[in-house]
Amino acid sequence: QVQLVESGGGAVQAGGSLRLSCAASGSIVSINVMGWYRQAPGKQRELVADITIGSRTNYAASVKGRFTISRDNAKNTVYLQMNSLKPDDTADYYCRVIAGPFNYWGQGTQVTVSS
Repeated sequence: QVQLVESGGGAVQAGGSLRLSCAASGSIVSINVMGWYRQAPGKQRELVADITIGSRTNYAASVKGRFTISRDNAKNTVYLQMNSLKPDDTADYYCRVIAGPFNYWGQGTQVTVSS
């Protein structure tokens, strides 16, 4: 089993910054991809950004240039630095880890951006 512990969510004004962290622990063999998704009220969950074990990154168009994803393979931790936040970024943010054939999700952390 793999456990994901997320932290760093909160409330911020538009233009502000937050940094999310997600640490994976447990029976981890090899983590291939780590990523962040978000789900706003009444909307489907969507990819925000992900990063491979080789540090190749992929971003949603709506966050490109504002968010930066990174990972520390030694700590099995993925980060999401979110700058220039907008009210449209308000959502629950979920960490996702793909390890071999397995797929794990965190419990979610709330991000609220006020105008």
